Amino acid sequence: MQDILIGAHTSAAGGAPNALYEGKEIGATTIQLFTSNQKQWQGRNISPEEVRLWEKALEETQIQKVMSHDSYLINLGSPDPAILQKGRQAFAEEIKRCHLLKIPYLNFHPGSATTSSVEECLQTIAESLLALEELVLQGPTELLLETTAGQGSSVGHRFEELGYLIERVGAKIPLRVCIDTCHIFVAGYDIRTGKDWEKTLAEFDRTIGRQHLGAFHLNDSLKDLGSHVDRHAPIGEGKIGAESFRWIMKHNNLPKYLETPNGPSGWKKEIAQLRNYAKEKD
Repeated sequence: MQDILIGAHTSAAGGAPNALYEGKEIGATTIQLFTSNQKQWQGRNISPEEVRLWEKALEETQIQKVMSHDSYLINLGSPDPAILQKGRQAFAEEIKRCHLLKIPYLNFHPGSATTSSVEECLQTIAESLLALEELVLQGPTELLLETTAGQGSSVGHRFEELGYLIERVGAKIPLRVCIDTCHIFVAGYDIRTGKDWEKTLAEFDRTIGRQHLGAFHLNDSLKDLGSHVDRHAPIGEGKIGAESFRWIMKHNNLPKYLETPNGPSGWKKEIAQLRNYAKEKD
């Protein structure tokens, strides 16, 4: 079942290649990582030697469709000019690191309105992305908007909001969506059964377009449907439940990344569990 692209957000401590080797150890065929400290504005530089070691690790592990996750500090929709400028600069530096490592996907949270309206925030995010058009097109990395839980003033928990951004930006730069299962569930989209998934994906197709779906974060949820509280749970142990993950493993072959709370030992078990789901007969 090596063709199934399933993995987790592994640790790049000590250098990006280490995230690939940790992925191999847990049975992953794809991984997500931070190319720099996600809680610091100042990003790190990727040396030519690290690029060489990264390429060696890719060959040794056969990990495919790697995805980077940008810094949690970045808000491309901030109404504060200073924070917006810092975020745009940090995002540009993240794109450069991804290009150096030839990382296929860069996943990011759209942004937060804070003191502005949702509409103003979405406009600012679109402007932020369009300002990076030239840089994005210099390398292979595709941008993926992550669906959010709708906590606080974050935008992107409604499909319509992501559809607006893709409509504004998608003609200029590669832009698709990463569905986080926990996030859309607590945002109000029911995915507990196959029929629920079909309804939700039909809504995604209507508001965004199925062709713009690029990847999944697979996380169960500690909190209830529509709660807007982002708390991940191990697969099958939360409010979403195992049936949901059985269905998505059988009916979708896009890359899937775990961000569940039990770390490498838990991910190894969950990856095996998800592979078994994919092999089960209906």
